[in-house]
Amino acid sequence: MITAAFVRSLDRGGMIFLIVLAAFAFAVPFFNLAFPPGSPLHLPTYLVALFGKYVCYALLALSIDLVWGYCGILSLGHGAFFALGGYAMGMYLMRQIGARGVYANPVLPDFMVFLNWKELPFFWYGFQSFPYALLMIVLVPGVLAFVFGWFAFRSRVTGVYLSIITQAMTYALLLAFFRNDFGFGGNNGLTDFKDILGFNVQAQGTRAALFVLSCVALAAGFLLCRAIVSSKFGKVLVAIRDAESRTRFLGYRVENYKLFVWTFSACMAGVAGALYVPQVGIINPSEFAPANSIEAVIWVAVGGRGTLTGAVLGAFLVNYAKTFFTSGMLAPYWLFVLGALFVGTTLLLPRGIVGTLSHWRIARTERKTAAAAEDSVAWAVPRAAE
Repeated sequence: MITAAFVRSLDRGGMIFLIVLAAFAFAVPFFNLAFPPGSPLHLPTYLVALFGKYVCYALLALSIDLVWGYCGILSLGHGAFFALGGYAMGMYLMRQIGARGVYANPVLPDFMVFLNWKELPFFWYGFQSFPYALLMIVLVPGVLAFVFGWFAFRSRVTGVYLSIITQAMTYALLLAFFRNDFGFGGNNGLTDFKDILGFNVQAQGTRAALFVLSCVALAAGFLLCRAIVSSKFGKVLVAIRDAESRTRFLGYRVENYKLFVWTFSACMAGVAGALYVPQVGIINPSEFAPANSIEAVIWVAVGGRGTLTGAVLGAFLVNYAKTFFTSGMLAPYWLFVLGALFVGTTLLLPRGIVGTLSHWRIARTERKTAAAAEDSVAWAVPRAAE
């Protein structure tokens, strides 16, 4: 029944997206593992990690599109949920180092030994267990989002005011995690990871496996989001986006709908952050920076909000452009390019790339239908006169 619901929720664009994603998930590890480094067909391992990072960003963009594109909640704080999921994974990876650290302490991470801490903080307990870490990856961002949303939505905070307080939330977390006495590595964050589930994080096969797992998570996230927005629940979300007061007048508990989709999207962002950390090898407070959350919103705007596939496309395109511009002489101008991209998209393509293409396709279909109807009427009138 659940599988049938997922299949019914897919349109042609969704099927194409999943096919392309499956081909991508197969091709990248294949060209990395099947051919030796000297071969012209070999894909370097650093590109596998880079593409894996793009996939994690795409999952983050998908979570933002769910709340912004379909429910009208412009979140400028989803980077916080992404970072919290990343820190939960980072804590698990740090506990796997054990005595192999610089100070060879079997229990305390190196930064705690350096700061002369004598015992492990209570909130680090349990992170030596992978199932516990998985639970925290979803639970910590989800609980924060639930508490935040409970007060914000029941106070009927909307629009730009809600966006401002989401940004204030991530900025407060940024300041907290920068503190050395907070227990998360201060401004250096968590790094020097060794193993994940007993496999070397730096190994070529592990990198390929993490990439495939990220693609699977993106596909699962897409299917879940598509099932939500295609259901009656999704129709209510769109009604809230377009006319919240009218939807409330019809008897719907708007706050409950908002709270659910907000919490669910935060959990998705946490999973994206958890997959991101072992592939980049570090998590630090800079991930909480408000600019990161704003940049993620730009991904969705460029690709097309309210489309899901557009959010993924925007994440890939903008981050590829960022890699291109920041790897050469144009690096100082990247922020100007990003700003111009957002302004240009807003003015010239307000629906984004996918949204604009979809609008053109629908308009063309309607014109063809109208022309066919006119032809049939023109043909029927002389016949009636006869």
